Amino acid sequence: MATSRAALNLRNGLSIPKPKSTSSVLAIGTDLLRNILFFLFLLRWTRKSVLQLRGRGPFGTLIDAYTSLRRLSYAIFLRLPGVRSQVKSQVAEAIKKLEAKLVPQGHGVSRYLTLPKEAWNDQQVSMELEMLGDMKHTRWEDGRVSGAVYHGEDTLINVQVEAFRRFMVANPIHPDVFPGVRKMEAEIVAMVLALFNAPPGAAGVTTSGGTESILMACLSARQKAYTERGVTEPEMIIPDTAHAAFHKAANYFHIKLHQVACPAPTYSVSIKAVSRLINSNTILLVGSAPNFPHGIIDDIAALSRLAVRRRLPLHVDCCLGSFLMPFLSRAGFPTQPFDFTLKGVTSISCDTHKYGFAPKGNSTLLYRTAALRTYQYFISPDWSGGVYGSIGIAGSRPGALIASCWASLMSIGENGYIDSCHSIVGAAKKIETAIREDPALKDDLKVMGKPLVSVVAFESPTLNIYDIADAMSAKGWHLNALQNPPGMHVAVTLPIVKVVNKLLEDLVAVVEDEKERERVRIVEGKGKKGQARGDSAALYGVAGSLPDKSVVVQLAGGFLDTLYKA
Repeated sequence: MATSRAALNLRNGLSIPKPKSTSSVLAIGTDLLRNILFFLFLLRWTRKSVLQLRGRGPFGTLIDAYTSLRRLSYAIFLRLPGVRSQVKSQVAEAIKKLEAKLVPQGHGVSRYLTLPKEAWNDQQVSMELEMLGDMKHTRWEDGRVSGAVYHGEDTLINVQVEAFRRFMVANPIHPDVFPGVRKMEAEIVAMVLALFNAPPGAAGVTTSGGTESILMACLSARQKAYTERGVTEPEMIIPDTAHAAFHKAANYFHIKLHQVACPAPTYSVSIKAVSRLINSNTILLVGSAPNFPHGIIDDIAALSRLAVRRRLPLHVDCCLGSFLMPFLSRAGFPTQPFDFTLKGVTSISCDTHKYGFAPKGNSTLLYRTAALRTYQYFISPDWSGGVYGSIGIAGSRPGALIASCWASLMSIGENGYIDSCHSIVGAAKKIETAIREDPALKDDLKVMGKPLVSVVAFESPTLNIYDIADAMSAKGWHLNALQNPPGMHVAVTLPIVKVVNKLLEDLVAVVEDEKERERVRIVEGKGKKGQARGDSAALYGVAGSLPDKSVVVQLAGGFLDTLYKA
């Protein structure tokens, strides 16, 4: 039977595709997946770059890149064999000197490294405690320490000791066993909320100190952003003068930290810079009232407006301001808005163990709403030991400290805190005025910003400020050295109020001594502002000026290790 030539040609011309092998399909799929992953990678880093440019600007981005490159280069230099061994040797020597200073050794020093075979009697324990209390130390009792001890009078200590004794075994994790502690803790929170003009429905917790209060505020903001907005790469924006606890929170809770400069002459955070850094990953804005380094209150009102406009939480760190900030106006001093009267403020940390005069280990964290507080809770509903819940990091907590805090607040009262505010802030104003106006100080020391509360920070345009800090230490004062920029500060407390004239007298003498040293240098042809010589200079003036901070980290780590040298 004949076959049509046309049909044959048509059939021969058709190319029927053969099924592709499994390996070919797998290769195409692999290529497609690789391209998708590359696209997502490119998209992610493009977005990060855009946010960086928008937040820091081209010039700021270049500065950040230069700083990172400089730090990396110096870190590589420090790891070179010859340099590394020399640095290691010098750090070890510095730590050894630190141990000699902090760890008592030699004749007459008893060290207890194991339990005594036989129990000590009460007299033995009492005698040893007395010896430990009398160890050589900077005399906070004489008002020689900046901050640290805020009250210290026997009348209040006796009240606190009695409260501590009555509730020595109490633990608020068992509210049915210790109902009095639960009541006192709730009342402490209520009293502090009232001080900060909290609205109806506000809530709070007590914590072990300002650091824990700040940690919990950051955790709450992170959890809120994750739950409500699905944020998995959280970021927060803080002034570069904000407390180091925010850095700790960023480290612990994996939050990217943006620091905004607080430049002279105000040393207050730049609101425009904060605004530029806000993006979809931002979970929290932060302001200080006041900050620790310079005692400056950030523009909380402007931060509040920004937080409301961008629908973000705003935390105000009032740990240092504590029971001074709410009483400034009633004590006759100027103030500025900082509390819950500002609609954008969603949380406030306040240390009752600073100017609230409670024993160490007491702080509060306040929230605008009870819902915000729940984000810091930890609840384990299916643990084999039963349903477990805690308000924060700690489980068991010392009820005795809560009782001592409550007793402190009740025994001092509102009028007592107003009087304390008047005395403390008045003494700080006296120090500020002396530095600004005293002919013996005004040309060589400059107050940093316009402090309104208890901290007065100052720098020197003519002398090495760290030499001044070390010279004041030699006279028995324990003041705070600052860096970036170099400076020092006094945090006035009730003990300092009594000796503020002596502090100023010694400061005048130290400045005059340092000026004489500079005059001698000039006569000898060595130039002005010579190299600093003391311990403060070693940490801040030399090691602190290095681009790579690994040396400072080693020194600080050595210091922490020394604390546990028995």
